[in-house]
Amino acid sequence: MLAYISIIITAIFVNNIVFAQFLGICPFLGVSKRISSAAGMGMAVTFVMAVATVVTYMLQEYVLVPLGITFLQTIAFILVIAALVQVLEIVIKKAMPVLYQALGVFLPLITTNCAVLGVAILVIQKEMTLIESLVYAVSTALGFTLALVVFAGIREQLALAKVPKPLQGTPIALITAGILAMAFMGFAGIKIG
Repeated sequence: MLAYISIIITAIFVNNIVFAQFLGICPFLGVSKRISSAAGMGMAVTFVMAVATVVTYMLQEYVLVPLGITFLQTIAFILVIAALVQVLEIVIKKAMPVLYQALGVFLPLITTNCAVLGVAILVIQKEMTLIESLVYAVSTALGFTLALVVFAGIREQLALAKVPKPLQGTPIALITAGILAMAFMGFAGIKIG
């Protein structure tokens, strides 16, 4: 149980996928202008990252390793994630139209989110079990969502502030992201167990 708590705390705060590992920067900057869109993207990423991690883990363990074709891991994972996102979009659209309306615009964006691929590869590199992989994937996605929502809240406030003209838009967003990354570095000293 302590191992899972350690995975959760580490994935969300200490090794945050955005601020410590610099994965998922494109949606982080692109979808973080409003809290509502950031929360929607976070929900979609959490769902897709969890499912993609389980599917790619099984692909690695039951197909790539037994056939001795682990060198195809990255290509296979990209194809699986892209196909999975498309299938999930179709299923959600037919089965749960309300959820599709909430997530619809974010699902295609997840296909290009390198954080999903990064987590799928990291769980293999760290030799995690299937359950540990799932806990890590969900925790990492929650860390991504936390970063996205906090950053969106700050960007909403920055839109109301008097920012010098040369720093308006992307420059102040990048400066703010850097300051947030330094703030998250404060969690690096946390020891569990």
